[in-house]
Amino acid sequence: MFKRSLINRAVFSALLLPGAVLAEVEVSGYIKNETSVFSRSGQVTGEGKTMLDDSGHDSGDLLKFENSARMFVNGDLGEESSWHAEVNAIYDTEGVNSDYKGHLNYSQHDWLRELYIDTRFSDWDFRLGKQQVVWGTADGIKLLDIINPTDYRELVQNTMEDSRIPIWMLKAERNVGDSGNIQFIVSQVEENKIPGLNSNGDSGHPFIMKGVDTITGRVNGFQSIAPALSKVAASFNFNAVAGAFGASPGGLTPFGGLTVNGFAGGLGLSGFGGHIDLNGIAQGGTGPQPELGNANVTNLMDVTGPTAAEVNWNPAKPQSAFEYMSAATFATFNTFTGCSGVGTCTAADSFSGITTSWKKDYPNDADANFGLRYKGNLENGLNYSVNYFYHYGANPDVNLSWHDPSTGEKLRVQRALAGGGGVPNLATNLDEHLNGITDFSTPGNQTTILLRNSAGAYYGAFDPTLLNGTKGLGAPELRFTESLHRIHSIGTSFDYAIDTAFAPIVIRGEFLYDKNDTQAVIDKRLLAIGDLSSALKMEEADYFKYVLGVDVTVLKNLLISGQFIQFRNLDYKDTHRRCTTQAGQNVGAGAGAASQYTFDCSKYTGDLATLNLANGLNQAYKNKEFYSLFFSKPFGPSDEHRWNNIVMYEEGGGWWNRFDMEYSFTDNLIGTAELNQYWGDEDTQFGQFKDSSNVQLGIRYLFD
Repeated sequence: MFKRSLINRAVFSALLLPGAVLAEVEVSGYIKNETSVFSRSGQVTGEGKTMLDDSGHDSGDLLKFENSARMFVNGDLGEESSWHAEVNAIYDTEGVNSDYKGHLNYSQHDWLRELYIDTRFSDWDFRLGKQQVVWGTADGIKLLDIINPTDYRELVQNTMEDSRIPIWMLKAERNVGDSGNIQFIVSQVEENKIPGLNSNGDSGHPFIMKGVDTITGRVNGFQSIAPALSKVAASFNFNAVAGAFGASPGGLTPFGGLTVNGFAGGLGLSGFGGHIDLNGIAQGGTGPQPELGNANVTNLMDVTGPTAAEVNWNPAKPQSAFEYMSAATFATFNTFTGCSGVGTCTAADSFSGITTSWKKDYPNDADANFGLRYKGNLENGLNYSVNYFYHYGANPDVNLSWHDPSTGEKLRVQRALAGGGGVPNLATNLDEHLNGITDFSTPGNQTTILLRNSAGAYYGAFDPTLLNGTKGLGAPELRFTESLHRIHSIGTSFDYAIDTAFAPIVIRGEFLYDKNDTQAVIDKRLLAIGDLSSALKMEEADYFKYVLGVDVTVLKNLLISGQFIQFRNLDYKDTHRRCTTQAGQNVGAGAGAASQYTFDCSKYTGDLATLNLANGLNQAYKNKEFYSLFFSKPFGPSDEHRWNNIVMYEEGGGWWNRFDMEYSFTDNLIGTAELNQYWGDEDTQFGQFKDSSNVQLGIRYLFD
């Protein structure tokens, strides 16, 4: 069994040999400052504190002020072995929290970047310890380079050597025949570090993706939205038992025939529009419990200001949680609430909503990744490799599930159709919401979400099996579980040089088949009825990815490299559906245009990088393409300086351009400059970071 601690102990034990063995030690390193500023004014994803907060940064504001000292230590361990260590002291004053300011293990800011021993036995070379192994060489994107995880704190701006996270592993390789080489890898399991993908959300980080903000964002993330929704449900449950909708000792439990849009799409209680009333209760809570109010913090309603005239409602073009859940019944509201009563719930009790939790369900240290690569070349000059990696995917999955807040028991979701008088029919249990149900204006099609435990008891403030005020098991817990999954990655690469009258040209390619990877599957119909845990899921998918590139050197050492990249989803989901809201065609004033009567309730593969409430939970491409052009040229009397520029375009209209330059003032003092610009469609991987565009200057002093 592989254990990280075994490698740790082996390396440190070897380094604790008598001092005479370690006599030959070389130390070198550098101290460095990198300072970057925003080149555009704006608000980065997830930065807003409320729905109405449009504050952000100005052009010229600091994005990063990072000071670091890195030391490289090399020594001998006898005649056949050597050791290497790389120690990193670093601090960024502009980090949004402690994870991004100073040291963080297994990140770009890890204090111990590398520590390994090189040794030889027979014809085999071994490297044991914390290290980096590079399999792929594509520009600006990783395909075969999957042995080490990546720190995406600056997206892909950093060099891959810096953003790659060294991990503990055993690498063994030997030459085979005249031109072959075989390599074996046994490595530690570690995930990519993705800003915002954690329980605190990293609000204010300049490189949070919209897809991550949809999970953990304090305004647009379901981790914040779900409890805020349940507080609104608690307000309605109190109003129901207090008689606001007529006598109802069972609170909202009999209201399985009334949906959100059935209420919001009509005149409402005030006569000014149900959506106005819905927003009033959502933002203000109830008289006895104003603390249940959202106060325009999370994205429950599409509001552009504090007045009634600034409340928008259109389930056909949803921008807010309630618009996406337009077919959720008021009986579903009861499921997500609790009350303080003993045995029964009454208007004299206080009502509450759900709790949320974040759990990391990761492999233990006994698990490992295993890799094999063969490299060779043919007599005609073709270089090639064949790669296999059995590993845990480095991109974490996040799935939602309902649990008992005390015991932790996972709860079963029951979908109950509306019965007589709109009361949910507990005899119905649609494991999959019936394909025939797309019209929620038809009586009996309204579907209530219920939760029950293994004993058959139901959760919610009121017991839905009774209508007399008997208390249910209370509000459940919504758990966000972060996990990793096993993938079989099978790849190959090639490069071939051709001499032409124009210039030498290198044609290269990398190909990768990922079996048992995952994709985000969005079911808007299940989301519409409030079935959160089933509507937003990670499901298995296979992918085929490849990059084809051409490199040519012209003029005086000007390297030009062009690439075509494609990611193909072999298990793509795309089921088109349209559903009708309960408001139907008989809607009074205040309901909006007729287009709101039907809405998109499709099931499809979502774009993990960009899906967001503001873009309809963006659908992914079945085959996503990227194009890149890279230039690199040394300059100066002895070619001691260098500039590089990469521009990358993604299908859908997103662009990224990075220009960087390195200037050697002396052999020991080097200046750097970097410009990163993002632009294009804001719902693309690159375009979403328009307001994170930046300019960076750096200075590095080398010592030995």
